Order: sequence, then C-alpha cells, then structure tokens
Amino acid sequence: MNGGTIKGRELSTVKEAKRLPALDAVRGLAVIGMYIQHFALNQWNSFVSGNTMILFMLCSGISYAIMTRRMLAGGGGMKFLNTRILARSVFIDFAGYLLILLNGPFAVVLTAYAMLYLLALPFIRLSTSKLFALSGILYFLSPPLMLIGMSLFEGAAILSDIAGGPLSALAWSPVFITGMAIGRLDLHKTSNAIKFIAAGIIILIPVKLMETFVMPGIFQSYMEWASLNPKIMNAEIDVFAMWPLNTQPVMWQMLFISSPQCGSTCELLAGTGGSLILFGFLCLSGKKCGALLKPFCNAGKLSLTLYVIQIVVGWGLQIVAPDQALKFIGAIPCGDIIITVLVIYLSYIFIKFKAGPIEAMIRKFESLFIVSDGM
Repeated sequence: MNGGTIKGRELSTVKEAKRLPALDAVRGLAVIGMYIQHFALNQWNSFVSGNTMILFMLCSGISYAIMTRRMLAGGGGMKFLNTRILARSVFIDFAGYLLILLNGPFAVVLTAYAMLYLLALPFIRLSTSKLFALSGILYFLSPPLMLIGMSLFEGAAILSDIAGGPLSALAWSPVFITGMAIGRLDLHKTSNAIKFIAAGIIILIPVKLMETFVMPGIFQSYMEWASLNPKIMNAEIDVFAMWPLNTQPVMWQMLFISSPQCGSTCELLAGTGGSLILFGFLCLSGKKCGALLKPFCNAGKLSLTLYVIQIVVGWGLQIVAPDQALKFIGAIPCGDIIITVLVIYLSYIFIKFKAGPIEAMIRKFESLFIVSDGM
C-alpha cells in the first residue's frame, strides 16, 4: 500500500516537474528586458521600462504556484513547504540587502520579491477562482495602500519592502497573485493559451484608452484642487517629530499617472495585459518553435543569477565612469540587440554548469533546513 502511494507521488512529482518552455522563455525575455532598460534604453525600446518587471512578477507567480503544488504533491506537507519558502525568502532577502549596500544606479527589488514569497503563503490553499478574484481586488486596493505605506514606512527597511511604495511587495502583489492563479491552470492546453491572449487584449485596450483620454484630465483636476490646499502641496514636515508626525504627505497624484514603476492601477493592468498576450503567444508556439525559444529558456532558468549580475555590473560601471558608461551602449545603433546577444551568451555559459551560481546557492541553503525522513 505504502509502495503504491509513494510510486503515485513520484509519478505526480515527475509530471509536475515537467518544465514549460514558454514560461522559461517569457521569464528570460523579462530578464533581457531589464538589461535593455538598464544598459541600452532608447526611444525604440522604451516600452520595456517598467513592463519587464511586471512580466517577471507574473512569471514568478506562475512558478510559485507550480513549485508549491509540486511540493505538496510530493508528500512533503505544509511544514516542508513552509520551511523551503522561508529559507528561500531569507536567502533572497539577504542577497538583496547585500546588493543594496553597493548603492548602485539600479533599484534592487529582491527584498520585495522575498517578502512576496512569504506574504503569498496564506493564499496557497485558496481555489483558483478565489485567487483570480483576490488579484482583481488588489489591482485597485494595492496602489492606494502602498502610497500610504510609502508615507508611513519611509526609512523602515522591512516595512518598506512589504508596503512602502511602488517597488514593494504590496505594489507587485496583484500581478504575482494573478500569476499564482494562472499557474493552477493546464498551461499545456491550446485553449488556455488562446484565453490568455484574449484576456490580455480585453485588459490592455480599454486601459490604454483610459490612460490616453481620461487619466490626464483626472490628474490635472487633482493637481489644480491640491494647489488650492496648502496643507497638501506645501506641508512643512518636522523630520525630528515623533512618528507619524514626521511622515511625508501621501502622494495621491501617483494614482492618476501611468509612468514606469509608479504602481498605479493603470500601469499594473496595462503591463499585465501585455504580459498575458506575450505569454499566450509563446504557449501556442512553444511546441513548434522549441529551438527558437531555447536561448530565452536558458536565460529564464538563470533569472536570479542574471539579475544579480546586472546590479553588480551597473555598480562597477558607475565606479569606472560615472554617468557615462550606462549611456554608451544605448547610443550605439542596435545596442539593445547587442545586449540581448550578450545576455543569451552569458546564460549559455552558465547553463553548461546545469544551474546558475545564485540558483545553486539557494538550493544548498534550503537543504540546510530540510530534515530527511530517515533522521
């Protein structure tokens, strides 16, 4: 009886462990987009700014759902799952703070990413429909809450990582939980891929129309109203006062703009819509174009390693040539293509070792806290 149960679990684990090339490829494209945003941004590729992070968070949510489902299917139970998630979050959080210490030119989001892993744990047991409903609510609830957090939690590292502005866990939570809900679906079905594309179009077109024709007017009206209220626009803050009397006014105007990484509802929805369209198309083409997707799949499998490398490289370039080196590649014709080729080549080198250094260290760190059944 036990042998049959174990065998069943093993078969289930093997089935769950089967990687989806489209997911790896989309994650790889997100990482490449980050490199382009940081090292080769120009007027032709400016759409990657901000959207690559939304794409990465959507993929992370999908991977999180697949990973947690695989762990539970393997018979580890919630204690095993909680241990691994906690260990992974601690490692990523610590790595993020080490990168923040470099004080490089790029914002480090690993600490918020680590907080997302922990904050999503209570939602693992929710049904797929409830996850979709929760994500829909968060698209409208998270932006004002993260702005309040940005005011109240300034200077408080962990609290800021949780809910302190557009780069906090709370700000990214709608996209991440949407990814968790998508990760519950059969991603190998053609019908679901078509649904992703259709949903992306349904989300993207109205939001873009609202960004263009509605939101500028609302923003202008708010700013005109705020200019008549000195307590809002010209509030004098005593930085030596007791909390919360020393906090900055809440920047409500950010709710009405859609610039990169502002955390507004429009920005998140537009980025999610575009991400769903891309993910759906790659799911459709994954079986027929596997060879073409492979270079991007390699980058996706090494996403954390590649992310850390870009932060370190940006820091190094700023030391060598402040304010010049980061603009150099972007000014070169086809600089974004050069960056893409370099990232793909770098991932090809690392893939020879089966895993990137950061991914390998995470697995090693997790193993320190997992006790085998025989002990």
